Amino acid sequence: MAEIPEAAIVEEKFLAASGPGGQNVNKVATAVQLRIDVFRLGLPPYAYQQLKTLAGTKLTSAGELVITARKFRTQDANRADARERVAELLDKALERQARRVKTKPSKAAKARRVDAKKGRSQVKAGRGKVSFE
Repeated sequence: MAEIPEAAIVEEKFLAASGPGGQNVNKVATAVQLRIDVFRLGLPPYAYQQLKTLAGTKLTSAGELVITARKFRTQDANRADARERVAELLDKALERQARRVKTKPSKAAKARRVDAKKGRSQVKAGRGKVSFE
């Protein structure tokens, strides 16, 4: 898993969460909002582009990745969850996409395609009005 450098973490804020926790949810700020400066991560250009695609609306125009974790009842568990989610996102972004190799259809495939088109043409041509002359 990718390590998140401490210099990249802009802010870690605790919010009031919804979900499990009963009355405790109303009293204690257990949800975690983690803001990470993507430019301080030192990602290669291909990984940065991939991260932009994967993060979607979680990435701000200022280049901050905002992850909110509120799955668990405790701050520590939510903090760990947020950091784990960021690490997974970075791992996915760092995976190189396989380069696509352009291929051309063979002559036989082109011929089959043309023959199929001619066959359909004959079928459709035969659908006209029938004249009895």
